[in-house]
Amino acid sequence: MSTSIEDSGLEQLNINTIRTLSMDAVQKANSGHPGTAMALAPAAFLLWDKFIRHNPEDPDWPNRDRFVLSIGHASMLLYSTLHIMGYDVSLEDIKNFRQLHSKCAGHPELGLTPGVETTTGPLGQGVANSVGLAIAEKWLASHFNRPGHEIIDYNIFAVCGDGCMMEGVSSEAASLAGHLGLNNLVWIYDNNRITIEGNTCLTFTEDVATRFMAYNWNVQRVGDANDLEMLERTVRTARDERERPSLIIVDSHIAYGSPNKQDTSGAHGSPLGEEEIMATKRNYGWDPEKKFYVPDEVRAYREGVIATGTAAQKEWEKKFVDYELAFPDLAQEFKLMQARELPEGWEACLPEFPADPKGIAGRSANGQILNAIAKEVPWLMGGSADLAPSTLTYINDADSFQKGSYHGRSFHFGIREHAMGSIVNALSLSKIRPYGAGFLIFSDYMRPTLRLSSLMEQPAIYIFTHDSIGVGEDGPTHQPIEQVASLRAIPNFDVIRPADANELSVMWKYIMNLKDRPVALILSRQALPTLDRKKYASAHGASRGAYVLADCEGTPEVILLGTGSEVQLCLGAHDELAKEGIRSRVVSMPCWSLYESQGEAYWEEVLPNSVYARVAVEAGSTFGWRRYAGRHGVGGILGLRDFGASAPIKDLLEEFGLTVECVVKMAKETIARTQ
Repeated sequence: MSTSIEDSGLEQLNINTIRTLSMDAVQKANSGHPGTAMALAPAAFLLWDKFIRHNPEDPDWPNRDRFVLSIGHASMLLYSTLHIMGYDVSLEDIKNFRQLHSKCAGHPELGLTPGVETTTGPLGQGVANSVGLAIAEKWLASHFNRPGHEIIDYNIFAVCGDGCMMEGVSSEAASLAGHLGLNNLVWIYDNNRITIEGNTCLTFTEDVATRFMAYNWNVQRVGDANDLEMLERTVRTARDERERPSLIIVDSHIAYGSPNKQDTSGAHGSPLGEEEIMATKRNYGWDPEKKFYVPDEVRAYREGVIATGTAAQKEWEKKFVDYELAFPDLAQEFKLMQARELPEGWEACLPEFPADPKGIAGRSANGQILNAIAKEVPWLMGGSADLAPSTLTYINDADSFQKGSYHGRSFHFGIREHAMGSIVNALSLSKIRPYGAGFLIFSDYMRPTLRLSSLMEQPAIYIFTHDSIGVGEDGPTHQPIEQVASLRAIPNFDVIRPADANELSVMWKYIMNLKDRPVALILSRQALPTLDRKKYASAHGASRGAYVLADCEGTPEVILLGTGSEVQLCLGAHDELAKEGIRSRVVSMPCWSLYESQGEAYWEEVLPNSVYARVAVEAGSTFGWRRYAGRHGVGGILGLRDFGASAPIKDLLEEFGLTVECVVKMAKETIARTQ
């Protein structure tokens, strides 16, 4: 950026301000990671000073460059840099590092600190996110830019460390980035050779440079993190690379300048101590008595950065006005994306499925709905971890996203579930509406990303098929048992398991209108009967998370609760009980969290407290169902308390007691316990 400075004295003053603020903040908090901030301050300052296009006054400017600190434990490096660069991160915020309600949390958190692009901390997640951010830029540029009207042209910079390189997700993401030729992506690898346990030679002796060259990356090396001239040269080369993503390996000294802690594991995750800090400041030519000191020259530089960033955004906004005049429809689409809004009347595309006792598999119905929405919402896109022919999550009329075909909306993530989740999160951060698909059993491989999507309040969509022992002959390795229960445990995360195609269609309207929470769709491999809604309640009840699907005259003696494929067992039991004069109610509960948000009046309407006898049925772990079926200790839960088996689905259902007869038996036993 034009804010860059050539005065080596002022450069060093800014760098040492980053270092000393970081040391002081960690010391005051009595916890944190000072060493990396001290080592990488030159690289961080250089990137922000000379290369990263940004506006501190508007951290969400769409065409800003993105900076990701994948080594989230080194958060003070970012907070100190953001302060110097003019962001709304005050000295008071830095003094409250790691304290309750501070903008400067222990690890960077999206939405908490201006200038933080993604929540990082679990190592490897940030660099995997950066691949998703780079993919998003490529798609946005391909979709929106027109000759003479290039409104999208930003780069992504990520800083990672030895720990990120050891984590498998970084390998998954780097492999895909190289395949796709994401030349807008630059990773700075802090090669300080130190982890918590000691020197990396204990566990990590691979040739990282050769590994990344094999991934089709442009690899460079800087032998000294303090060599600003070499750093600038390598970053400039990386930025100008046309065919490949770039890795810059930077050899650094953790806790640089510390007389007794430099190059030791003790500087990784602990305060240096007051005496050591004073000695280090002397080495920097700093007044050892001054804490949280920002020189006047640095303050003046900060104001210049703000002015330059504001001017850069205003210039872009003028370009966008011209773009809007030339391409009003595309400009409107861009604005809708940025606001997380949808085209007017889009929901008219949602199909309504006719009643059919043979039915349709959840995955098949979902494929039809997905493609209907994709025609109305051009920024809905995604793919699967090499399972699209099974998950049925292709966008049929869309090209594949590949190098040379960055306009494509169908993604091929390869067998990389963990990276897929990270990339989906990053696409969402870029205001694309993404989905990632796979078998439910493999959601375990992407658990950290599901949690982070919720923590970041991103409306990412995860589509999980093959949802139960209905997988059949593939056996217990592929039959999810505990996965639905574990996903429901994630805060701010909607888990939806629809009973038929029309419930699914209704829930897609809910999903597409979400702005601040992710969702997991849990879909069957096998066909589910499409219910006759003239006989049963409208599927629109699903939009409240749970609803009365079938009822009786008067107060029910027992309530049968189910999700997904097991709702049909509840309906079958309802009919059998009626033949014996036993009054029952069937409640379909496609989404617990949505039901919980409805309030007590609706809870009482669906599950009245006066009805003690309840039976819950789900082809998975029984964990959690006591909340609804275990009141007063008389409820029954029909599910799985063990892993499945390899056999045809009919045999499995009988083996594990998932039959109408078993539901009827448990209903009667439960009623008896209330008498």
